[in-house]
Amino acid sequence: MDNVANRFWGSALADVSVTPNINALPGGSALQSIANGVAAWALLIALVGLLAGAAMWAIGSHSGNYQQTYTGKRTLIASALASVVVGAAPALINFFFHLGQGVH
Repeated sequence: MDNVANRFWGSALADVSVTPNINALPGGSALQSIANGVAAWALLIALVGLLAGAAMWAIGSHSGNYQQTYTGKRTLIASALASVVVGAAPALINFFFHLGQGVH
């Protein structure tokens, strides 16, 4: 009985495949536009954070406030890394998708 189940599940799983296509469902182009808009907003927020961090760093450095200097540096670095993640997100998603397709 186990051999029959293994043959059934093995052949059923071998027949499954996926080919992502943004136009396969209605509203795909709208979803792509939403993703583009969210990425643009994320980059604008990262830009504001980068500028605020740089200002905090400069003001803290000139006034001798080491806590404000540290917070400004941390904010600047976090904002820069956030923009890297936003820019690399499509490549990361595609990389892991293709990595997953190689699993057999």
